[in-house]
Amino acid sequence: MIVIGLTGSIGMGKSTTAKLLADEGARVFDADAVVASLYASGGAAVEPVEAAFPGCVVDGAVDRDRLTAALHDDPVGFERLERIVHPLVAEARSRFLEAARADGVRFVVMDAPLLFEADLHDAVDVVMVVSAPEAVQRDRVLARPGMTPEKLDAILARQLPDAEKRRRADYVIDTSKGVEDARAQVRAALKDMEQTG
Repeated sequence: MIVIGLTGSIGMGKSTTAKLLADEGARVFDADAVVASLYASGGAAVEPVEAAFPGCVVDGAVDRDRLTAALHDDPVGFERLERIVHPLVAEARSRFLEAARADGVRFVVMDAPLLFEADLHDAVDVVMVVSAPEAVQRDRVLARPGMTPEKLDAILARQLPDAEKRRRADYVIDTSKGVEDARAQVRAALKDMEQTG
């Protein structure tokens, strides 16, 4: 089984690339989806998040807008939040990998926006970075509802720069030329992995 660490900064096309990998038969672990379930009503992160950031839980679920506002005013808030969320995500990831191994899956994908920042790159066999020119990235992100240049800059400030991610990647998928071009790059990368690993 080959474990692919998939990462990329906001607006680079990581979700689309994860879908392309799934289309090729890879089984994808989506860290964002796991966090969403942890924050949902009944999720394992709800009580600890409320204890750490009072007032951020509404109707039994973590309210992301309130949590974002609380983090904005708290310089060490992200570290406190990561101490709550990262171990829970790690548990879910371990269960996912065990099931994939038992099922004989050839490729699994760890879809992790903060692969390098959370030191998860050492736990994967290869790193695939999704990238696009900065102008394309900004256009994509600023087209999202509620996004502002200031919010984007704050997000990017917490992420490893794209150039550094590309430098540390085993494979780079450029998503600026459309989905079919990206699909061809994904297929070529998987073929190379089959031959080398």
